[in-house]
Amino acid sequence: MKYIILDATENDKEEILSLYKKQIGREFCPWNEHYPTMEEIDFDLSRASLFVMKDGGKIIAAASIDQDEQVEQLECWSSALAPGAEMSRLAVDPEYQNQGLAREMLLHGMAVMKKRGYKSIHFLVNKHNVKALNSYNHLNFDIVGECFMYEQPFLCYEKEIE
Repeated sequence: MKYIILDATENDKEEILSLYKKQIGREFCPWNEHYPTMEEIDFDLSRASLFVMKDGGKIIAAASIDQDEQVEQLECWSSALAPGAEMSRLAVDPEYQNQGLAREMLLHGMAVMKKRGYKSIHFLVNKHNVKALNSYNHLNFDIVGECFMYEQPFLCYEKEIE
């Protein structure tokens, strides 16, 4: 991979927010002008749970290890794989999509989670987002359930971190 993945810093906040805003209105994206905001970025930074992919100095992707109580309480997550953590707010600059960067961000997130003692990763994907679904199938995630949140139907993905 020619890009570098780093922990996000305070200096990255505005550029991350701009990347998030580029996703609004894209097919299958549940985000809007009220989410995600600087509040989510600050929350992620406060827990050292936000990382970015850069092309030179430009942020081209971002993702966080989230703590969303609503997602954590879904009954589909395996108790045998607890504790698990959610990958969330994964965004790739539209100019850089279809290069496998989302998969790279997930792999990086899993490595960070493993270091932090998590046994599994889980996340939600719109069940009609074929492009994303195909991408995640390459990483052998298990579909463990479905839910309806944020006005969208999601598949619940989970994988043991090895």
